[in-house]
Amino acid sequence: MDLLENNLREHVRVLSSEIGERNMDRYENLQAAGHYIVETLRGLGYSVEFQPYLVEGKDVRNLIATHPARRLSEETIIVGAHYDSIVGSPGADDNASGVSGLLELARLFSRRPNSKALKFIAFTNEEPPYFQTREMGSRVYARWAKEQGEKIVAMICLEMIGYYRDRRGSQQYPPGLGFFYSDTGNFISIVGHLRYRGLLRKIKVAFQEHSTLPVESIAGIGLIPGVDFSDHASFWREGFPAVMITDTAFYRNPHYHSASDTFETLDYQRMAEVVKGLYHVLNSLDQ
Repeated sequence: MDLLENNLREHVRVLSSEIGERNMDRYENLQAAGHYIVETLRGLGYSVEFQPYLVEGKDVRNLIATHPARRLSEETIIVGAHYDSIVGSPGADDNASGVSGLLELARLFSRRPNSKALKFIAFTNEEPPYFQTREMGSRVYARWAKEQGEKIVAMICLEMIGYYRDRRGSQQYPPGLGFFYSDTGNFISIVGHLRYRGLLRKIKVAFQEHSTLPVESIAGIGLIPGVDFSDHASFWREGFPAVMITDTAFYRNPHYHSASDTFETLDYQRMAEVVKGLYHVLNSLDQ
């Protein structure tokens, strides 16, 4: 097992097994998950900024690590993932897997100079009852970025990247889409908006050039169930180009939003291929 694969496994183990369910009902665990993320990023040499806000009288925080541009540039690329889990679930795939990918991408870029500012953001409160409300962490950040005039040229949301199956019939789709895609759940998916399909195409090409993992893509609108079911949609709402990288969640993973979403169910070798592909995607977007 290589370093990347081992690190991904360990991040998911700590977040989903050692810490476990993490949300406002398990507030101490939510805080512990944030602490783990912050200390991991600091250990890589990053300074971490907090974006705090109040929910139900309690302090919650988005966690922001910035890799500054090597030369003067106002453009920003964001990699984001939510670190809370649904009530009743340890949240290994949803979304310790996405956070682990974010942390490993931060590690890979920690000593690499980049032309654009690169932000790694762990968002809080993505799950219900805050999903698609003003108290969702990514909504808080995206509104702030719009108010500040931040020039976000790409936001990549990591939303469940760890569950794969090679059995025919293991992949489901919204009505009508199954005719166009594989029925085997062995790929990663890139989900974008029609408005930003150019970004989606660029990401898909760069990913395919540098990863052995099959990749599918769709540029749609919110009418397709699941297309806007994560933090990327908060950025769409404010007019920023964004995509979601996902194993398709409930269209594939039978453990979705359940107590059985544990770290033993994930495929860390394929997760490593996702991270390798995204490393080169970020390199291409940084040009």
